[in-house]
Amino acid sequence: MKLALRGHTLELGTKPRIMGILNVTPDSFWDGGRFDTAERAVERAGQMAEEGADIIDIGGESTRPGSEPVCAEEEIRRIGPVVEHLVRHVNVPISIDTRRAEVAETMLKLGAHMINDISGLSFDKAMPDVVKRYGAAVVIMHMRGNPENMQTFTNYDDVVLDVKKELSDSVAAAECRGVNADNIVIDPGIGFSKTAEQCIELIARLDEFLDIGKPVLLGPSRKSFMGIMLGQKPEDRLEGTITCCVAGALKGASIVRVHDVASVSRALGMLAELKSREASRRAEVCS
Repeated sequence: MKLALRGHTLELGTKPRIMGILNVTPDSFWDGGRFDTAERAVERAGQMAEEGADIIDIGGESTRPGSEPVCAEEEIRRIGPVVEHLVRHVNVPISIDTRRAEVAETMLKLGAHMINDISGLSFDKAMPDVVKRYGAAVVIMHMRGNPENMQTFTNYDDVVLDVKKELSDSVAAAECRGVNADNIVIDPGIGFSKTAEQCIELIARLDEFLDIGKPVLLGPSRKSFMGIMLGQKPEDRLEGTITCCVAGALKGASIVRVHDVASVSRALGMLAELKSREASRRAEVCS
């Protein structure tokens, strides 16, 4: 399977691609304030590229539970200079983490390659037209409500089947609006309108989302479900993040979205080596 990103093509195969998280915000739950100047953000993006990031996902609005929204103008002010520099100097596709069509279009004009929309293209009705017009790749994520109230919408009959149905509907709606079917990635939305137990269930049954026929992105990085399940603060959740990414890879994830690019890249590289040896052994037995 291949994913086209406006001039870049990513082969999606045995080892998941890594999307590095770059939050140019003062209030994100883990790295808020660390990269809230263009200089620091550009430096971190270059570091992630060297560490093995295949995509860099830049966001100018925190979407942690209970976070307050910012306007499009503020998002653009925060991330515009970073995107403008990176598309010229870093040979890695740039994704924009936004739910606003105005932000998406401005960044795509600057040369960004992908839109990562936590609302599944539902927050801003103009978003599908922007994605279509620029031929951008797009991540359609599952979420109920919005970051301010999403944790009040966790009532599912079966979280995997319900999320799968709602994601399928979002994909169908996007394609009806003209979004290229080959440019769509799906994300079950770990931590977004999900309890900790539901997050674990989604990861354990991630392979069921392959039925939708789109590459699957998994974004567990240092999220609160780990703290709830294991009693850990965000700074202690690296091992949990790596474990979830490895589990996701075994269940068919094509992309993992993480803060800790180097550590996750090494873990997934070793997993790919082990899977390759196992495949060779099976081939020898069959021959």
